Amino acid sequence: MGIDAEYRHMVSPDNEVSVDRDIAAMQAVAVASAAPIVARRVLIVGGGPAGLFAAEHLASLGHAVTLVERMPSVGRKLLMAGRGGLNLTHSEGLKDFLGRYGASAQAIVGAIHGFRPNQLILWAHDLGQQTFVGSSGRVFPKAMKASPLLRAWLQRLAAGHVEIVTGERWLGWDDAGHALFQDEKTHATRTRTADATILALGGASWPRLGSDGSWTDILAARGIARTPWHAANAGVHIAWSPFMREKFAGTPLKRLGVTVGGSQHLGEAMVTRDGLEGGVVYAVGAELRAAMAAGAKPASLSLDLKPGMTVAELTKALARPRGKQSMANHLRKSVGMPPVMVALLHENLGRTLPGEPEVLAQAIKNLPFPVLGFAGLQRAISSAGGIALDEIDARFMLRKLPGVFVAGEMLDWDAPTGGYLLQASFATGKAAALGATAWLASMVHVSPATGEAVVSTAEIASTDSAPSDSSS
Repeated sequence: MGIDAEYRHMVSPDNEVSVDRDIAAMQAVAVASAAPIVARRVLIVGGGPAGLFAAEHLASLGHAVTLVERMPSVGRKLLMAGRGGLNLTHSEGLKDFLGRYGASAQAIVGAIHGFRPNQLILWAHDLGQQTFVGSSGRVFPKAMKASPLLRAWLQRLAAGHVEIVTGERWLGWDDAGHALFQDEKTHATRTRTADATILALGGASWPRLGSDGSWTDILAARGIARTPWHAANAGVHIAWSPFMREKFAGTPLKRLGVTVGGSQHLGEAMVTRDGLEGGVVYAVGAELRAAMAAGAKPASLSLDLKPGMTVAELTKALARPRGKQSMANHLRKSVGMPPVMVALLHENLGRTLPGEPEVLAQAIKNLPFPVLGFAGLQRAISSAGGIALDEIDARFMLRKLPGVFVAGEMLDWDAPTGGYLLQASFATGKAAALGATAWLASMVHVSPATGEAVVSTAEIASTDSAPSDSSS
Protein backbone atom coordinates (compact mmCIF):
# COMPACT_ATOMS: atom_id res chain seq x y z
CA MET A 1 0.00 0.00 0.00
CA GLY A 2 1.44 3.40 -0.96
CA ILE A 3 1.84 6.08 1.66
CA ASP A 4 -0.97 8.24 0.22
CA ALA A 5 -3.30 5.26 0.25
CA GLU A 6 -2.12 4.58 3.79
CA TYR A 7 -3.23 8.09 4.80
CA ARG A 8 -6.71 7.46 3.35
CA HIS A 9 -6.92 4.11 5.13
CA MET A 10 -5.92 5.62 8.46
CA VAL A 11 -8.61 8.30 8.39
CA SER A 12 -11.40 6.43 6.59
CA PRO A 13 -14.89 6.71 8.11
CA ASP A 14 -14.86 2.99 8.89
CA ASN A 15 -12.01 3.57 11.30
CA GLU A 16 -13.48 6.56 13.12
CA VAL A 17 -13.88 6.55 16.89
CA SER A 18 -16.11 9.15 18.51
CA VAL A 19 -14.17 12.10 19.87
CA ASP A 20 -14.17 12.68 23.60
CA ARG A 21 -16.60 15.60 23.91
CA ASP A 22 -14.86 17.42 26.72
CA ILE A 23 -11.47 17.53 25.00
CA ALA A 24 -13.03 18.26 21.62
CA ALA A 25 -14.80 21.21 23.20
CA MET A 26 -11.53 22.36 24.75
CA GLN A 27 -9.82 22.25 21.38
CA ALA A 28 -12.64 24.24 19.81
CA VAL A 29 -12.27 26.86 22.52
CA ALA A 30 -8.53 27.03 22.00
CA VAL A 31 -8.66 27.36 18.26
CA ALA A 32 -11.88 29.23 17.62
CA SER A 33 -12.75 30.91 20.88
CA ALA A 34 -14.79 34.07 20.85
CA ALA A 35 -12.18 35.43 23.25
CA PRO A 36 -9.18 36.56 21.21
CA ILE A 37 -5.85 34.78 21.64
CA VAL A 38 -3.43 37.22 23.22
CA ALA A 39 0.27 36.44 23.27
CA ARG A 40 1.37 35.43 26.75
CA ARG A 41 4.49 33.98 28.33
CA VAL A 42 4.46 30.19 28.59
CA LEU A 43 7.10 28.13 30.33
CA ILE A 44 7.72 24.53 29.28
CA VAL A 45 9.77 22.26 31.52
CA GLY A 46 11.22 19.28 29.67
CA GLY A 47 12.80 18.97 26.24
CA GLY A 48 11.49 15.63 25.00
CA PRO A 49 8.98 15.16 22.15
CA ALA A 50 5.98 16.29 24.23
CA GLY A 51 7.66 19.47 25.44
CA LEU A 52 9.15 20.36 22.07
CA PHE A 53 5.84 19.80 20.29
CA ALA A 54 3.96 21.91 22.84
CA ALA A 55 6.54 24.66 22.27
CA GLU A 56 6.03 24.50 18.51
CA HIS A 57 2.25 24.89 18.78
CA LEU A 58 2.38 27.67 21.35
CA ALA A 59 4.90 29.62 19.27
CA SER A 60 2.72 29.20 16.18
CA LEU A 61 -0.08 30.91 18.12
CA GLY A 62 2.17 33.84 18.93
CA HIS A 63 2.98 33.05 22.56
CA ALA A 64 6.43 33.79 23.96
CA VAL A 65 7.80 30.36 24.82
CA THR A 66 10.73 29.39 27.02
CA LEU A 67 11.62 25.70 27.23
CA VAL A 68 13.96 24.54 29.99
CA GLU A 69 15.74 21.17 29.90
CA ARG A 70 17.90 19.65 32.64
CA MET A 71 20.25 17.81 30.29
CA PRO A 72 22.92 19.55 28.16
CA SER A 73 20.75 19.12 25.05
CA VAL A 74 17.13 18.40 24.16
CA GLY A 75 15.64 15.36 22.45
CA ARG A 76 18.01 12.78 23.96
CA LYS A 77 15.42 10.03 24.27
CA LEU A 78 14.28 10.76 20.72
CA LEU A 79 17.85 10.24 19.53
CA MET A 80 18.01 6.98 21.47
CA ALA A 81 14.83 5.83 19.72
CA GLY A 82 16.53 6.72 16.45
CA ARG A 83 19.04 3.94 17.02
CA GLY A 84 16.22 1.54 16.23
CA GLY A 85 15.13 3.49 13.17
CA LEU A 86 12.81 5.97 14.96
CA ASN A 87 9.42 4.28 14.82
CA LEU A 88 7.26 7.41 14.67
CA THR A 89 3.78 5.91 14.58
CA HIS A 90 1.76 3.05 13.10
CA SER A 91 -0.32 2.81 9.94
CA GLU A 92 -3.22 0.72 11.25
CA GLY A 93 -6.74 2.13 11.36
CA LEU A 94 -7.56 4.60 14.11
CA LYS A 95 -9.98 2.31 15.96
CA ASP A 96 -7.37 -0.43 16.27
CA PHE A 97 -4.68 2.14 16.97
CA LEU A 98 -6.52 3.57 19.97
CA GLY A 99 -7.20 0.08 21.26
CA ARG A 100 -3.47 -0.37 21.86
CA TYR A 101 -3.68 1.97 24.84
CA GLY A 102 -5.90 -0.37 26.82
CA ALA A 103 -7.45 1.09 29.95
CA SER A 104 -5.78 4.46 29.37
CA ALA A 105 -7.35 4.93 25.92
CA GLN A 106 -10.20 7.12 27.16
CA ALA A 107 -7.78 9.51 28.80
CA ILE A 108 -5.82 10.20 25.62
CA VAL A 109 -8.36 9.45 22.89
CA GLY A 110 -9.19 13.14 22.50
CA ALA A 111 -5.53 14.10 22.31
CA ILE A 112 -4.85 11.59 19.53
CA HIS A 113 -7.95 12.74 17.67
CA GLY A 114 -6.42 16.20 17.86
CA PHE A 115 -3.17 14.91 16.37
CA ARG A 116 -3.61 11.67 14.47
CA PRO A 117 -1.01 9.30 13.05
CA ASN A 118 -1.38 10.65 9.53
CA GLN A 119 -0.80 14.17 10.86
CA LEU A 120 2.42 13.08 12.55
CA ILE A 121 3.59 11.62 9.23
CA LEU A 122 2.77 14.83 7.38
CA TRP A 123 4.54 16.84 10.09
CA ALA A 124 7.70 14.80 9.53
CA HIS A 125 7.39 15.30 5.77
CA ASP A 126 7.06 19.04 6.33
CA LEU A 127 10.38 18.92 8.15
CA GLY A 128 11.93 17.31 5.09
CA GLN A 129 11.87 13.78 6.50
CA GLN A 130 10.08 11.41 4.15
CA THR A 131 8.67 8.25 5.72
CA PHE A 132 7.84 4.69 4.75
CA VAL A 133 5.55 1.98 6.11
CA GLY A 134 7.39 -1.20 7.07
CA SER A 135 6.08 -4.71 6.60
CA SER A 136 4.73 -4.68 10.17
CA GLY A 137 2.77 -1.47 9.54
CA ARG A 138 5.18 0.66 11.55
CA VAL A 139 6.12 4.06 10.16
CA PHE A 140 9.76 5.18 9.99
CA PRO A 141 11.64 8.09 8.47
CA LYS A 142 13.55 6.98 5.38
CA ALA A 143 16.74 8.19 7.07
CA MET A 144 16.13 5.52 9.75
CA LYS A 145 17.51 7.84 12.43
CA ALA A 146 16.35 10.80 14.49
CA SER A 147 19.15 13.32 14.09
CA PRO A 148 18.05 14.83 10.72
CA LEU A 149 14.50 15.27 11.99
CA LEU A 150 15.62 16.78 15.29
CA ARG A 151 17.95 19.26 13.54
CA ALA A 152 15.16 20.44 11.25
CA TRP A 153 12.77 20.64 14.20
CA LEU A 154 15.12 22.78 16.27
CA GLN A 155 15.59 25.09 13.30
CA ARG A 156 11.81 25.51 13.11
CA LEU A 157 11.62 26.28 16.82
CA ALA A 158 14.41 28.84 16.51
CA ALA A 159 12.54 30.48 13.64
CA GLY A 160 9.50 30.64 15.91
CA HIS A 161 11.60 32.42 18.57
CA VAL A 162 11.31 29.60 21.08
CA GLU A 163 13.96 30.12 23.75
CA ILE A 164 15.61 26.84 24.72
CA VAL A 165 17.59 26.76 27.95
CA THR A 166 19.58 23.64 28.87
CA GLY A 167 21.43 22.52 31.97
CA GLU A 168 18.83 23.71 34.50
CA ARG A 169 16.98 21.40 36.89
CA TRP A 170 13.42 22.29 37.88
CA LEU A 171 13.04 22.51 41.66
CA GLY A 172 9.36 23.47 41.82
CA TRP A 173 8.15 26.91 42.83
CA ASP A 174 9.31 29.50 45.34
CA ASP A 175 7.06 31.13 47.93
CA ALA A 176 6.00 33.76 45.42
CA GLY A 177 4.82 31.10 42.96
CA HIS A 178 7.68 31.56 40.49
CA ALA A 179 9.23 28.51 38.85
CA LEU A 180 12.54 27.71 40.52
CA PHE A 181 15.56 26.25 38.71
CA GLN A 182 19.09 25.22 39.60
CA ASP A 183 22.06 25.33 37.25
CA GLU A 184 23.44 21.79 36.95
CA LYS A 185 27.06 23.02 36.87
CA THR A 186 27.21 25.97 39.26
CA HIS A 187 24.23 24.94 41.45
CA ALA A 188 23.10 28.57 41.42
CA THR A 189 19.32 29.01 41.58
CA ARG A 190 17.09 31.36 39.65
CA THR A 191 13.38 31.93 39.07
CA ARG A 192 11.40 32.20 35.86
CA THR A 193 8.01 33.83 35.48
CA ALA A 194 5.23 32.77 33.16
CA ASP A 195 1.49 33.10 32.68
CA ALA A 196 1.12 29.34 32.20
CA THR A 197 3.40 26.35 32.61
CA ILE A 198 3.51 23.02 30.80
CA LEU A 199 5.35 20.20 32.54
CA ALA A 200 6.74 17.57 30.16
CA LEU A 201 9.38 15.97 32.35
CA GLY A 202 8.93 12.39 31.17
CA GLY A 203 8.50 9.23 33.17
CA ALA A 204 11.16 7.23 34.97
CA SER A 205 12.71 4.99 32.29
CA TRP A 206 16.25 5.47 30.97
CA PRO A 207 17.09 8.02 33.69
CA ARG A 208 20.52 8.69 32.23
CA LEU A 209 18.76 10.40 29.32
CA GLY A 210 17.03 12.84 31.65
CA SER A 211 13.66 11.39 32.65
CA ASP A 212 14.38 10.20 36.18
CA GLY A 213 10.99 10.86 37.79
CA SER A 214 12.54 13.19 40.36
CA TRP A 215 9.66 15.61 39.89
CA THR A 216 7.23 13.31 41.71
CA ASP A 217 8.08 14.61 45.20
CA ILE A 218 7.59 18.21 44.08
CA LEU A 219 4.06 17.55 42.87
CA ALA A 220 3.25 15.20 45.74
CA ALA A 221 3.96 18.09 48.10
CA ARG A 222 1.24 20.00 46.22
CA GLY A 223 -1.26 17.17 46.75
CA ILE A 224 -1.01 15.64 43.27
CA ALA A 225 -1.72 11.89 43.39
CA ARG A 226 0.56 9.53 41.51
CA THR A 227 0.44 5.88 40.52
CA PRO A 228 3.71 4.13 41.48
CA TRP A 229 6.27 3.65 38.71
CA HIS A 230 6.99 0.31 37.15
CA ALA A 231 8.88 -0.71 34.05
CA ALA A 232 6.83 -0.99 30.87
CA ASN A 233 8.04 -2.39 27.58
CA ALA A 234 10.80 -4.05 29.56
CA GLY A 235 12.70 -7.29 29.28
CA VAL A 236 11.87 -10.25 31.51
CA HIS A 237 14.16 -12.18 33.85
CA ILE A 238 14.57 -15.92 33.25
CA ALA A 239 17.01 -18.16 35.14
CA TRP A 240 19.29 -19.23 32.29
CA SER A 241 22.02 -21.78 32.75
CA PRO A 242 25.60 -20.44 32.75
CA PHE A 243 26.05 -21.94 29.26
CA MET A 244 23.00 -20.11 27.86
CA ARG A 245 24.03 -16.87 29.47
CA GLU A 246 27.64 -16.94 28.30
CA LYS A 247 27.10 -18.43 24.83
CA PHE A 248 23.92 -16.75 23.60
CA ALA A 249 23.46 -13.41 25.41
CA GLY A 250 22.92 -10.82 22.67
CA THR A 251 21.67 -13.36 20.12
CA PRO A 252 18.49 -12.40 18.26
CA LEU A 253 15.44 -14.64 17.96
CA LYS A 254 13.75 -14.08 14.63
CA ARG A 255 10.06 -14.82 14.05
CA LEU A 256 9.08 -15.97 17.52
CA GLY A 257 5.69 -16.60 19.08
CA VAL A 258 5.15 -15.70 22.74
CA THR A 259 2.04 -16.65 24.69
CA VAL A 260 0.92 -15.57 28.16
CA GLY A 261 -2.47 -16.89 29.21
CA GLY A 262 -4.66 -16.65 26.15
CA SER A 263 -2.70 -13.81 24.55
CA GLN A 264 -0.26 -14.70 21.78
CA HIS A 265 2.03 -12.32 19.90
CA LEU A 266 4.47 -12.77 17.04
CA GLY A 267 7.67 -10.85 16.60
CA GLU A 268 11.34 -10.74 17.43
CA ALA A 269 13.27 -10.90 20.68
CA MET A 270 16.81 -11.13 21.96
CA VAL A 271 18.43 -13.34 24.56
CA THR A 272 20.05 -11.33 27.35
CA ARG A 273 22.19 -12.48 30.26
CA ASP A 274 19.15 -12.16 32.48
CA GLY A 275 16.35 -13.36 30.19
CA LEU A 276 14.62 -12.02 27.09
CA GLU A 277 13.86 -8.58 25.69
CA GLY A 278 12.38 -7.20 22.47
CA GLY A 279 9.10 -6.16 20.94
CA VAL A 280 7.29 -9.48 21.24
CA VAL A 281 8.27 -9.72 24.92
CA TYR A 282 7.12 -6.16 25.60
CA ALA A 283 3.78 -6.99 23.99
CA VAL A 284 2.92 -9.53 26.72
CA GLY A 285 4.17 -7.35 29.58
CA ALA A 286 0.71 -6.33 30.78
CA GLU A 287 -0.47 -9.96 30.92
CA LEU A 288 2.68 -11.02 32.78
CA ARG A 289 2.31 -8.24 35.35
CA ALA A 290 -1.33 -9.22 35.89
CA ALA A 291 -0.32 -12.86 36.39
CA MET A 292 2.37 -11.85 38.87
CA ALA A 293 -0.06 -9.63 40.75
CA ALA A 294 -2.51 -12.53 41.03
CA GLY A 295 0.22 -14.50 42.76
CA ALA A 296 -1.52 -17.88 42.47
CA LYS A 297 1.55 -19.47 40.89
CA PRO A 298 4.78 -18.30 39.24
CA ALA A 299 4.05 -16.43 36.03
CA SER A 300 5.40 -17.97 32.86
CA LEU A 301 5.54 -17.37 29.15
CA SER A 302 5.49 -19.97 26.42
CA LEU A 303 7.67 -19.76 23.32
CA ASP A 304 6.64 -20.99 19.90
CA LEU A 305 9.99 -21.44 18.16
CA LYS A 306 8.44 -22.12 14.75
CA PRO A 307 5.18 -20.13 14.51
CA GLY A 308 5.04 -20.64 10.74
CA MET A 309 4.68 -24.41 11.04
CA THR A 310 2.00 -26.60 12.61
CA VAL A 311 2.70 -29.53 14.93
CA ALA A 312 1.82 -31.87 12.07
CA GLU A 313 4.22 -30.15 9.68
CA LEU A 314 7.01 -30.19 12.25
CA THR A 315 6.36 -33.85 13.06
CA LYS A 316 6.60 -34.81 9.38
CA ALA A 317 9.81 -32.84 8.90
CA LEU A 318 11.40 -34.24 12.07
CA ALA A 319 10.48 -37.80 11.09
CA ARG A 320 12.96 -37.74 8.23
CA PRO A 321 15.89 -40.14 8.78
CA ARG A 322 18.44 -38.55 11.04
CA GLY A 323 21.28 -40.94 10.31
CA LYS A 324 24.48 -40.06 12.15
CA GLN A 325 23.63 -36.36 12.43
CA SER A 326 23.63 -34.68 15.81
CA MET A 327 20.24 -33.55 17.01
CA ALA A 328 21.32 -29.92 16.51
CA ASN A 329 22.18 -30.59 12.86
CA HIS A 330 18.98 -32.56 12.38
CA LEU A 331 16.90 -29.65 13.72
CA ARG A 332 18.82 -27.18 11.58
CA LYS A 333 18.42 -29.14 8.36
CA SER A 334 14.88 -30.44 8.85
CA VAL A 335 13.12 -27.35 10.25
CA GLY A 336 15.67 -24.56 9.89
CA MET A 337 16.30 -24.13 13.61
CA PRO A 338 19.33 -21.99 14.56
CA PRO A 339 21.67 -22.92 17.45
CA VAL A 340 20.09 -20.41 19.86
CA MET A 341 16.68 -22.07 19.54
CA VAL A 342 18.22 -25.52 19.98
CA ALA A 343 19.79 -24.17 23.16
CA LEU A 344 16.37 -22.98 24.34
CA LEU A 345 15.03 -26.50 23.87
CA HIS A 346 17.86 -27.85 26.03
CA GLU A 347 17.21 -25.17 28.68
CA ASN A 348 13.68 -26.47 29.09
CA LEU A 349 13.98 -30.18 28.28
CA GLY A 350 17.43 -31.01 29.52
CA ARG A 351 20.57 -32.36 27.90
CA THR A 352 18.80 -35.06 25.87
CA LEU A 353 15.98 -33.95 23.60
CA PRO A 354 13.01 -36.25 22.86
CA GLY A 355 13.62 -38.66 20.02
CA GLU A 356 9.93 -39.00 19.14
CA PRO A 357 9.17 -36.48 16.33
CA GLU A 358 5.69 -35.57 17.61
CA VAL A 359 6.84 -35.00 21.19
CA LEU A 360 9.68 -32.79 20.00
CA ALA A 361 7.33 -30.93 17.64
CA GLN A 362 4.95 -30.17 20.50
CA ALA A 363 7.83 -28.87 22.61
CA ILE A 364 8.97 -26.60 19.78
CA LYS A 365 5.45 -25.14 19.60
CA ASN A 366 4.97 -24.75 23.36
CA LEU A 367 8.15 -24.21 25.38
CA PRO A 368 7.33 -22.65 28.79
CA PHE A 369 9.73 -20.66 30.97
CA PRO A 370 9.02 -19.23 34.44
CA VAL A 371 9.41 -15.44 34.60
CA LEU A 372 11.18 -14.18 37.71
CA GLY A 373 10.53 -10.50 37.16
CA PHE A 374 11.12 -7.55 34.86
CA ALA A 375 14.17 -5.55 33.94
CA GLY A 376 14.39 -2.32 35.91
CA LEU A 377 13.48 1.18 34.87
CA GLN A 378 17.10 1.81 33.89
CA ARG A 379 16.64 -0.35 30.77
CA ALA A 380 12.89 -0.18 30.22
CA ILE A 381 11.73 1.38 26.96
CA SER A 382 9.05 3.27 28.88
CA SER A 383 7.51 3.49 32.32
CA ALA A 384 3.97 2.94 33.51
CA GLY A 385 2.62 4.97 36.39
CA GLY A 386 2.82 8.70 36.95
CA ILE A 387 0.28 11.42 37.62
CA ALA A 388 -3.16 9.90 38.18
CA LEU A 389 -5.40 10.74 35.25
CA ASP A 390 -8.18 12.12 37.43
CA GLU A 391 -5.75 14.84 38.55
CA ILE A 392 -6.07 16.59 35.16
CA ASP A 393 -9.06 18.15 33.47
CA ALA A 394 -10.03 18.01 29.80
CA ARG A 395 -7.41 20.68 29.02
CA PHE A 396 -4.62 18.57 30.55
CA MET A 397 -4.45 21.10 33.37
CA LEU A 398 -3.84 19.95 36.93
CA ARG A 399 -7.09 20.53 38.79
CA LYS A 400 -5.26 21.52 41.97
CA LEU A 401 -2.79 23.84 40.21
CA PRO A 402 -4.63 26.09 37.74
CA GLY A 403 -2.34 27.27 34.98
CA VAL A 404 -0.10 24.19 35.21
CA PHE A 405 -0.50 21.64 32.41
CA VAL A 406 1.00 18.18 31.95
CA ALA A 407 1.98 16.20 28.85
CA GLY A 408 3.79 13.02 27.83
CA GLU A 409 4.95 10.18 30.04
CA MET A 410 4.43 12.13 33.27
CA LEU A 411 0.84 10.93 33.03
CA ASP A 412 -0.29 7.43 33.98
CA TRP A 413 -0.85 5.85 30.58
CA ASP A 414 0.83 2.92 28.93
CA ALA A 415 1.23 1.64 25.38
CA PRO A 416 3.22 -1.01 23.54
CA THR A 417 6.10 -0.28 21.22
CA GLY A 418 5.23 0.13 17.56
CA GLY A 419 4.91 3.92 17.32
CA TYR A 420 2.22 4.28 19.97
CA LEU A 421 4.49 5.82 22.61
CA LEU A 422 5.78 8.63 20.41
CA GLN A 423 2.33 9.29 18.92
CA ALA A 424 0.80 9.82 22.35
CA SER A 425 3.71 11.98 23.49
CA PHE A 426 3.29 14.28 20.49
CA ALA A 427 -0.50 14.30 20.82
CA THR A 428 -0.56 15.13 24.53
CA GLY A 429 2.04 17.84 23.94
CA LYS A 430 -0.27 19.48 21.44
CA ALA A 431 -3.30 18.96 23.70
CA ALA A 432 -1.53 20.64 26.63
CA ALA A 433 -0.54 23.55 24.37
CA LEU A 434 -4.15 23.97 23.25
CA GLY A 435 -5.34 23.60 26.83
CA ALA A 436 -2.98 26.33 28.00
CA THR A 437 -4.13 28.56 25.16
CA ALA A 438 -7.77 27.94 26.05
CA TRP A 439 -7.13 28.70 29.71
CA LEU A 440 -5.26 31.90 28.88
CA ALA A 441 -8.02 32.90 26.46
CA SER A 442 -10.55 32.51 29.26
CA MET A 443 -8.69 35.25 31.10
CA VAL A 444 -9.21 37.68 28.23
CA HIS A 445 -12.15 40.00 27.62
CA VAL A 446 -12.92 42.66 25.04
CA SER A 447 -12.84 46.24 26.28
CA PRO A 448 -16.21 47.89 25.60
CA ALA A 449 -14.40 51.22 25.31
CA THR A 450 -11.80 50.28 22.71
CA GLY A 451 -12.98 46.94 21.33
CA GLU A 452 -9.52 45.54 21.98
CA ALA A 453 -8.56 42.37 23.83
CA VAL A 454 -7.58 42.95 27.44
CA VAL A 455 -5.80 40.38 29.59
CA SER A 456 -7.45 39.94 32.98
CA THR A 457 -4.21 39.76 34.95
CA ALA A 458 -6.08 40.15 38.20
CA GLU A 459 -8.06 37.00 37.42
CA ILE A 460 -4.87 35.09 36.62
CA ALA A 461 -3.16 36.27 39.79
CA SER A 462 -6.18 35.39 41.88
CA THR A 463 -5.76 31.65 41.28
CA ASP A 464 -3.89 31.08 44.54
CA SER A 465 -3.21 27.42 43.85
CA ALA A 466 -1.45 28.14 40.56
CA PRO A 467 2.21 28.38 41.50
CA SER A 468 3.25 28.94 37.92
CA ASP A 469 1.32 32.20 37.60
CA SER A 470 3.09 35.46 38.16
CA SER A 471 2.45 39.15 37.89
CA SER A 472 2.93 40.67 34.46
